[in-house]
Amino acid sequence: MFIRSSRSQGRTYLRLVEGYRDAQGRSRHRQIAQLGRADQLTEDKVQSIIRGLKRHTGLPLVDGESAEFEPSRSLGGAWLLTEIWRALGLDTGLTRALRSSYRQFDLEAVIRSMVFNRLLDPQSKLGVLRWLERVHLPGVEQRCIDHNQLLRAMDALIEHREAVEAVVAEQVRPLLDQDLTVTFYDVTTVRIHGEHRLEADLRQPGMSKDTGGIARQFALGVVQTAEGLPIAHEVFEGNVAETKTLAPMITRLLERFRLQRVVVVADRGLLSLDNVDTLEALGREQGLAVDYILAVPGRRYGEFTEVMARLHPELAREAEAGGGEAVTETTWAGRRLVVAHNPERAVEHSAHRRRRIERVDELGQRLARRLDNQDAAKPGRGRRSSDRSAYQRFHKAVIEQRLSGIIKADLTAPAFHYEIDDDAWAAAERLDGKLLLVTSLDDREADEIVERYRSLADIERGFRALKGTLDIAPVHHRLPERIRAHALICFLALVVYRVLRMRLRANPPSGVHSVERVLETSETVQLHRLTLDGEPIQGISMAPPSVICSRAWR
Repeated sequence: MFIRSSRSQGRTYLRLVEGYRDAQGRSRHRQIAQLGRADQLTEDKVQSIIRGLKRHTGLPLVDGESAEFEPSRSLGGAWLLTEIWRALGLDTGLTRALRSSYRQFDLEAVIRSMVFNRLLDPQSKLGVLRWLERVHLPGVEQRCIDHNQLLRAMDALIEHREAVEAVVAEQVRPLLDQDLTVTFYDVTTVRIHGEHRLEADLRQPGMSKDTGGIARQFALGVVQTAEGLPIAHEVFEGNVAETKTLAPMITRLLERFRLQRVVVVADRGLLSLDNVDTLEALGREQGLAVDYILAVPGRRYGEFTEVMARLHPELAREAEAGGGEAVTETTWAGRRLVVAHNPERAVEHSAHRRRRIERVDELGQRLARRLDNQDAAKPGRGRRSSDRSAYQRFHKAVIEQRLSGIIKADLTAPAFHYEIDDDAWAAAERLDGKLLLVTSLDDREADEIVERYRSLADIERGFRALKGTLDIAPVHHRLPERIRAHALICFLALVVYRVLRMRLRANPPSGVHSVERVLETSETVQLHRLTLDGEPIQGISMAPPSVICSRAWR
């Protein structure tokens, strides 16, 4: 069979014609079907006829050998984050804040790519380009993004930092309590790579909160709300004292949000009388109620020995009678001091200290026996010891175990000798299980003050997200402005992370309990593209039931 055309009145008609042989064996043609005018047969009609013939004859509908598959791209996580990004208004807000006639690329899309990469698969800036090859970001022409655009986008972020932070504040303000905002502030350290030094370098050696040793780093301060929503951040030199970071952050917070009252909750490393005076002065200058709940650091517990000697018996009796934690209050340096006593934690602390003292005491007794044996002409194995070397070894053990206030060795004595101060030991045990909080709040019960402070643990989870899920460290940038831009990108990612977490808590899907799990599960949703018989086709793989049923991003 074949197609034959004919002309009539200036138009072309198509017919389906069959060839056959008659009884005499001569070749003949006969019309099987009239297909109509050629100019009225569209591509869809032709394809419909072809598919109908194949379907009724049992032939394959498509030619599998002609299929050309593109590499599949991950879609689920990027789509989910895009919905959060747009719901927050960050797409239009950043476009407005970063508008410029000098750029020939979509700056907001480039920034969004770097932010989403922090959440889905943290990479270096060059790694972002490789990541873009295997993910599909809705509304982003990712094939057009290059490394130069990533760096230019970082520079633009810092150039317009005030406008960008104003946009973030504008978008999160509806989520805040405008009458009483309890803000939680803490500082962490971020490791960096590289040895090259610059003028006004942020990368300074300081005590690392990750390793406990000295490392080259910068410090990052973050302010979060009581609900765990990040609202402000600042980058400091790596060797900055934590107590000097609080006032600049609160000043920035008051500039960004018009609040009637601010309650600052900060961890132990931030307590200083200078900070307290500064916060009170800020309140007077701004005409606001700037209150605080600051924890007393362990290194300053010695200043409260007399206070604890007076309060401990009462707290112990109350805890024993109530079978749980006891809370009381007094004054310190003219300010309200709230004290919480946890008897179970006190037992743990006391037992741990007792084991440390016993280890050091055992070392001291061994050293003394060795010296006595040497004096009795029984030196034993090894090098001969001396009172001075015994002092040095013993003193090192005391310092390592942080027991210098309880175990005291007289380094000036002619013979090795030490004493355990039972009074100091008893005073230390009275402080075990205690939480000491200095606060300016007079209209809140002591129990509520303790509860507010313990909510600070949520900001620690935010830092764990920064260092774990978002992988903020180590940082390979060396220019201060690029380091600040990297921190701002991670801050934007943390905002999206916490908003998604808030929505998950409000609408928890079955079987999914964390942001990380939601993003991991969403990665199974893939975008597939192929060309079949010359026709481009795309499809999306089915999402897992837990993702389909989730309303966390709605």
